[in-house]
Amino acid sequence: MGNSSAKKFDTTLICAKLFLHTRVEYRAHTLTITLNRPEKRHAIDRIMANELVYCLDLARQNNEVRVVVIRSEGAVFCAGADLMDFSNKNFAPTTGIPYIGELNDLPIKMRAACKPIIVSVQGVAMAGSLLMICNATHVIASDEAKFSAPEVKRGLWPFMVMAGLMRVMPRRPALDFMMRAYPLDATSAEQQGLVTQVVQSDELALETDNLAAELAQVAPAAIRFGLEAFYQQESLDFDEAIPYLKEMLDKTLKTEDAKEGIAAFKEKRQPVWKG
Repeated sequence: MGNSSAKKFDTTLICAKLFLHTRVEYRAHTLTITLNRPEKRHAIDRIMANELVYCLDLARQNNEVRVVVIRSEGAVFCAGADLMDFSNKNFAPTTGIPYIGELNDLPIKMRAACKPIIVSVQGVAMAGSLLMICNATHVIASDEAKFSAPEVKRGLWPFMVMAGLMRVMPRRPALDFMMRAYPLDATSAEQQGLVTQVVQSDELALETDNLAAELAQVAPAAIRFGLEAFYQQESLDFDEAIPYLKEMLDKTLKTEDAKEGIAAFKEKRQPVWKG
């Protein structure tokens, strides 16, 4: 899984035979992961979680991958974590890919990828599915989508979801959303910061593809360093953040993409990014 931008992305790493609970494809710098457990309303079990983590690691390590899309099909985007699977103490991985992570690794891997990650939500998104939604860079939702964190109704609390949720929603609406466990429609979710954009259901696929194509054309090195800095500065005091961000600016200015971007601007042409 080399880092050289001169190498083409090795599509054998996403061979369909390797994946049990997702479908994965690569095209035009975009790695698309489709949740694929329709009989369980696409609930995330340990196999699916590992497949998602594997793909995010793949995206992080390959410069040819500039955008990741996570999507689903049917009336339900994802019913959350498969609690029966996670409570199975006799679980043994049966998958063709390395077993490298579980559900709690998913939000960490999403942020560590430092790539644009689009979650395309066509239907109901519940509980653990919010791990993907809260930690993506972009969420496009159908106007028919609904979002909920119903854990408190089961005597639980959305502990892992909370870390990302409190970073994208205002404090009091986020607490109310978790404590009363009511569903948010797509428009309300957009108003509260949970969703980036709401579109008509028949336009969701096209708008997702358009956004992925647009993000794939942006300077990849700038995006990578920019997202790295974005996540790092969240935990810094302001007086610490400024010198750190200056260091990241200096680092970015030394990249081939920055030099190409400046040259293209001077020469009044479109830049050719190398990542």
